[in-house]
Amino acid sequence: MAHLLGAENLHLEFPTRVIFDSITIGVNEGDRIGIVGRNGDGKSTLLSLLSGRLEPDAGRVTVRGGVTIGMLDQTDVLDQEMLVSQAIVGDLEEYVWASNPIIRDVIDGLIQDIPWDAVIGSLSGGQRRRVGLAALLVGDWDCIFLDEPTNHLDVEGITWLANHLNNRWGKNAGGLLVVTHDRWFLDEVCNTTWEVHDQIIEPFEGGYAAYILQRVERDRMAAASESKRQNLMRKELAWLRRGAPARTAKPKFRIEAANQLIENEPPVRDKIQLSQMASQRLGKDVVDILDVSVSYGEKQVLKDIEWRIAPGERTGILGINGAGKSTLLGLVTGDVQPTTGIVKRGKTIKVATLSQELAELVEHANDRVSDVVARKRTSYVSGGKEMTPSQLLERLGFTSAQLQTPVKDLSGGQRRRLQLLLILLDEPNVLVLDEPSNDLDTDMLAAMEDLLDSWPGTLLVVSHDRYLMERVTDQQYAILDGKLRHLPGGVDQYLKLRKASDAADTGPSASASASSTTPAAAPVPANQLSGAERRNAEKELASTERKMAKATEAIKATHDRLAAHDQGDYEGISIMMQEITALEATVASLEERWLELSELLS
Repeated sequence: MAHLLGAENLHLEFPTRVIFDSITIGVNEGDRIGIVGRNGDGKSTLLSLLSGRLEPDAGRVTVRGGVTIGMLDQTDVLDQEMLVSQAIVGDLEEYVWASNPIIRDVIDGLIQDIPWDAVIGSLSGGQRRRVGLAALLVGDWDCIFLDEPTNHLDVEGITWLANHLNNRWGKNAGGLLVVTHDRWFLDEVCNTTWEVHDQIIEPFEGGYAAYILQRVERDRMAAASESKRQNLMRKELAWLRRGAPARTAKPKFRIEAANQLIENEPPVRDKIQLSQMASQRLGKDVVDILDVSVSYGEKQVLKDIEWRIAPGERTGILGINGAGKSTLLGLVTGDVQPTTGIVKRGKTIKVATLSQELAELVEHANDRVSDVVARKRTSYVSGGKEMTPSQLLERLGFTSAQLQTPVKDLSGGQRRRLQLLLILLDEPNVLVLDEPSNDLDTDMLAAMEDLLDSWPGTLLVVSHDRYLMERVTDQQYAILDGKLRHLPGGVDQYLKLRKASDAADTGPSASASASSTTPAAAPVPANQLSGAERRNAEKELASTERKMAKATEAIKATHDRLAAHDQGDYEGISIMMQEITALEATVASLEERWLELSELLS
């Protein structure tokens, strides 16, 4: 593979500390490199050094002659007076850019909902971010640097970006360096991982899953002081091998080594114990949303919603921006009142929301972290162990020195972690997480997920971070056309449904009425099913959905019986566990058939 660029003996220091010391690295054609590490350790600085935007104090960066590099910054660098069309295609005539498949793909994937003739300054921050990403990707680059490209992208946008980058170059062509906390994206796109830590860059073969395996092996051989970190990463590896079938179907690391490392590792969550604890704390009733519709003026956001939330339920909510996710969560918290229908809440529920605004910290801005935490509680039980607030802070990555830091001086990630801790110390039994992964690096996300694993209450999550969604929730729902739909097939099923919906919206009638100022989507090929075949498939699909719903309800009912059953009756417990196993096998078989039929009908 041809060499694209490299760095030799790089040294960089800021007034307060050394960032890199004697770093030597290289990027070859075909490299797809994910850069991970703690916030502040130099990931973005590394991209600036390699792109030539920042000069090292010592050493040098060399780029092969003729190699072109494109870079996406974290900051907004677009001219605020420019039109969207100018930012993306410049002065190119329409027939020129419209005939370019890469440009059309980028426009369809990133800015379909943004007016083509809008002024950049009139757009939201998320829209400007997407325009900036589109402007980069339409270019012809040998090497692309992306700094947090998934910020402001939803699940569909992140999936599109991964597919685009995977198909942009041939297998042994082009180079990609990406800094992101989105672990699903790292696993999907990257074949190499660089960990930035302690003034060095440590390379690992493969994506995020492979990196975790190698890191566990490294930590296992390290000193005993690394034991806490090792155990946390081992738990993360256990979930990667057990939790996501899509990952285990195409492993990027040695299965035997992974199995050996996790053979004595217990399941990530003891669902039976957590269900029992949740029932004791919550009672039988949490929140029942019954035949609810919500309208704002003449616009109906939610219609005919029925959702009975169970004790200990761990549910992820998916949907495009504006679909009604916040409205649905508002029904749960009581901040939104239904236009029609009723919302019933259990007498013992105590709801808390981890919001995006960090409002919980405003009143504590001038207080030291240790003082803020000391006012809450003197102890907290996590995973059956009693912990002091200081121990919890340490678990979430705070050092002893940071305990004396005023809240206003904390970084974004530190404030996010403190916000979560304050909420948990209030001991709610229903926790709503609204984009909880913002400002957190991969290590801190793993620490937060580990803390949530032992939390026994009801958990509701809205997030564009697919990895986090699959990691901390046991089931997913989507808001589609104002209605709430269960997703037995998880995020993959949601993406299929959204793709089918977009295809229907861009059919002949939709294309005819589309605005001439907005680029049109590519036409969708006609389905090859006959009328009778389609009707039969639709009937079977509906029947399969009913069977899945019935089996899922039976699993929930059996879990409830199990939680209330005499825990000393081992024979009775064994029988119920066998029932659950058989029902789960039935659901898995039905889900597989459902996906086959959905693909056939789409």
